Amino acid sequence: MNILSWIVFGLIVGLVANVLDPAPARGGLVGTIILGILGALLGGFLGDLLFGTGVSGFNLSSFIVAVIGALVLLFVGRSLRRA
Repeated sequence: MNILSWIVFGLIVGLVANVLDPAPARGGLVGTIILGILGALLGGFLGDLLFGTGVSGFNLSSFIVAVIGALVLLFVGRSLRRA
C-alpha cells in the first residue's frame, strides 16, 4: 500500500475505533488518522505474531485486525493517562 492508501485506511480505522470506544475522542482528524495507522501497525504485528495474518491491504481481515489494534491503543493510552 502506498502512503495515501495508509492515510485513507488509517482514517477509516480510526473513525470506526472512535465510534466503538465509549469515551469521547480527542485529537481531531489528524489524531484519528494517526490512531488508525498506528492501530493497523500494532494489529498487523500482533495478528501476524499470534495468528499468522496481518494487515495486507484493503480487505476485511486487515480492517478487523487494524480496528482491534486501534482499540488496544486507545485502551493502553487511557490506562497510562490514569496512572
